[in-house]
Amino acid sequence: MNRAGQAGIAFEARCRLCPRLARHLDDLRSAHPGYHCRPVAPFGSRRHRLLVVGLAPGLHGANRTGRPFTGDHAGILLYRTLFATGFATLRESVARSDGMRLVDCRITNAVKCLPPGNKPLPAEVRRCNRYLAGELARLPPDAVIVALGVIAHGAVLRASGLRPSQFRFAHGAEHGLPGGRRLLDSYHCSRLNTNTGRLTAAMFGRVFARARHLIAA
Repeated sequence: MNRAGQAGIAFEARCRLCPRLARHLDDLRSAHPGYHCRPVAPFGSRRHRLLVVGLAPGLHGANRTGRPFTGDHAGILLYRTLFATGFATLRESVARSDGMRLVDCRITNAVKCLPPGNKPLPAEVRRCNRYLAGELARLPPDAVIVALGVIAHGAVLRASGLRPSQFRFAHGAEHGLPGGRRLLDSYHCSRLNTNTGRLTAAMFGRVFARARHLIAA
């Protein structure tokens, strides 16, 4: 149980704890009957030392395909980088049937459901934190967590029973967590960040190269 008194629990594919998000997915399911339009489960190795935490599913990405960062712009850089650092078997992820496998790595989101405008409310982030806490509880002591963006950064810290205000987010920052785990921060690999040059492929690659080094040490 974390410091906030919330025990970590396993992912629930039928979760409707956030009324706004549940209604949003119901509306989208009517408009896009072929889309996943449900909470998106984590993807990757069951035994892993790298956990990548994003913000939330993308409208035409994971919300469509049912797999994190699959089929959208943000996933292009992420999967290419994971492939380059030995954490993925393919450079591109387009669908759940594409044969992609992650090696010693798992991908999840701070919020498992697509929020309107890709902006979850603080209460929704907190409510979904129970699932992230459950995922962190299953990590080995030498695990590395990469948080993509400030919301994911805060969610990881809350799920670890820590106060986000005590750990400043910055691209490339590294934080020690209880039990010897390490948290690495990165700007999110969103279209906005990559198109504006706020995040380059080289910057992103250095974060995952550091994760690989820490795991190998």
